[in-house]
Amino acid sequence: MIQARGLTKRYGDTTAVEAADFTVRPGHVTGFLGPNGAGKSTTMRMILGLDRPTSGTVTVNGKRYSELGAPLREVGALLEARAMHPGRSARNHLRWLAQSNGIGDERVDEVLALVGLESVAAKATGGFSLGMGQRLGIAAALLGDPPILMFDEPVNGLDPEGILWIRTLMRQLAAEGRTVFVSSHLMSEMALTADHLVVIGRGRILADTGMREFVDSSATSHVRVRSPRADELRAVLEAEGARVEPEGPVLRVDGLGLERIGDLAVAGGLALHELTAVQPSLEEAFMRLTGDTVEYHAGAPQAPPPPEPGDGPPPAPPLPPDDLGRNPS
Repeated sequence: MIQARGLTKRYGDTTAVEAADFTVRPGHVTGFLGPNGAGKSTTMRMILGLDRPTSGTVTVNGKRYSELGAPLREVGALLEARAMHPGRSARNHLRWLAQSNGIGDERVDEVLALVGLESVAAKATGGFSLGMGQRLGIAAALLGDPPILMFDEPVNGLDPEGILWIRTLMRQLAAEGRTVFVSSHLMSEMALTADHLVVIGRGRILADTGMREFVDSSATSHVRVRSPRADELRAVLEAEGARVEPEGPVLRVDGLGLERIGDLAVAGGLALHELTAVQPSLEEAFMRLTGDTVEYHAGAPQAPPPPEPGDGPPPAPPLPPDDLGRNPS
């Protein structure tokens, strides 16, 4: 279990994390969500003793990380997958970590097999792809067979098979009664993996709740409607008290159910080409809750300026030379 109480970190005049209270319990995959700059990485670093809190406490199984005698046997963490010597082989990287905590070489071979790196175990990590480095970082987190695991963006660089693998692994670890704490920007992946959420924005904890409760409380279901007479249908629905927003060729309708919308369309002689109930998503709930805490907002894409009158199309680029080096023109 991970417990934070009044956890605060300031860098000069900047407050990265402020009075954070949350609990990460065993038996669950807890997603740690927040916009860029929200304080996720700082919080995870404080849990692992890499940053010292300005005030407050954070413990793992009732102790500060610095008090653990064999930390790899208590907490496994993936914060930066590329934190390894590029000239050292994958096996020796893990052996070096294992020896520091009294872990035998047999366990090194076990985790290499678990993450699928057996065939490249003797190769230098400097030649590893992003996905291979990510797998090695996950192997290091699993090395001590710890009851608590922390992963920061664990799917970075993984292909679809790898993403499915790490998702299944995290859920399996939680089913074994372990504490699994994972930070990610991929809402679709968190919706499939996590069953509990801790949400942070501008250093403050905004939610510490179950996945279903979070989505239901922060977003609403709506109905997608498509009709060749959309403007007339919109007027009918709004007269009935619905909130209607055009979204491209369809209407988003809040406040009326499928049956009532269908009845109103029939009564008005308005054809429907689509009538779909849309359940709230984690992404929608997250955006609604954290919209005011985003540090950087991207501007709307700008269309290119129209050509000046009389301008013709831009000249075509020259053709590349053929295989013999001749210019086709």
